[in-house]
Amino acid sequence: MSENMLMASLGKTLLVIGAVLAGLGLLLLLADRVGWLGKLPGDFVVRREHFTFYFPLTTCLIISVIVSFLIWFFRR
Repeated sequence: MSENMLMASLGKTLLVIGAVLAGLGLLLLLADRVGWLGKLPGDFVVRREHFTFYFPLTTCLIISVIVSFLIWFFRR
């Protein structure tokens, strides 16, 4: 592999990583505006006196389906 191809590949990889990080940052900024996310039926919350357990099962499944679709779409 030539040095130019290696640099181009590294550049593309860094751009993809940067885009993913920017997308995650944007999601974190907009998380307050999406009030229903994390409060869906199937998201489990157990509250006790000194303990709270939160497991967002449905939210995780929905996010997984969306991310899987995006990966499938961009690999085509």
